Amino acid sequence: MPAPYDRKPLIDATIRRRGIYILPNLFTTAALFAGFFAIVQAMNGNFEQSAVAIFVAMVMDGLDGRVARLTHTQSAFGAEYDSLSDMVSFGVAPALVVYVWALKGMGKLGWIAAFVYCAGAALRLARFNTQLEVADKRYFQGLPSPAAAALLAGLVWVMHDYHISGESVRWLVWFATLFAGLTMVSNLRYYSGKQINLRRSVPFMMLLLLVFFFILISLDPPQVLFSIFVAYALSGYVMFLWNLRKPASRPPAG
Repeated sequence: MPAPYDRKPLIDATIRRRGIYILPNLFTTAALFAGFFAIVQAMNGNFEQSAVAIFVAMVMDGLDGRVARLTHTQSAFGAEYDSLSDMVSFGVAPALVVYVWALKGMGKLGWIAAFVYCAGAALRLARFNTQLEVADKRYFQGLPSPAAAALLAGLVWVMHDYHISGESVRWLVWFATLFAGLTMVSNLRYYSGKQINLRRSVPFMMLLLLVFFFILISLDPPQVLFSIFVAYALSGYVMFLWNLRKPASRPPAG
């Protein structure tokens, strides 16, 4: 019969596997806080800060998973926490921000569009969680919720930068909200970027392009970021139409 101290390492290992890792969940909490902050600022009429907060949430959400993988601190708790945080930051927050900013005066049409977006984000996240094991890692099915949130936040930010009120562009916002919500639950494919390996060396030219990208964003953050996510949202439709042009493969003759 083994001595009691012989079983201690096994107990400690089990506790570590079932524990909660602090580092990746700190990034998830930061994303959740940014989403909550966006809602609060929208209620206070500070829509530019709301839009910026959603972009901050998107950055934090992109870091938590990569940090977990790089430090080997993935956990079931972290996956569930990340999904709930995404629902707040990229589902509820953008819907409430655009509703308060532009859709509130449209009556039922306004809150229905906001709800379609919010429900689309929830359905998109639920489908993503149930298809993790079978989905093609190279592509997302449907527009990712962070990109959909960035699309609406970028629209709010650009209009605020040009001193255009939400009321004057409410139909544009209404259409963009419905477009983002329905595209999230579509079957369109979007490039995921998950093949990018941060541990692998890259050519020097790639580093120069990355520096140029950050310089470009710094010149005019609202317009550059909004343009990027408009292009990304449309890329799924372009890929779909491009695939339609390809001739269907014929079975070999018998």
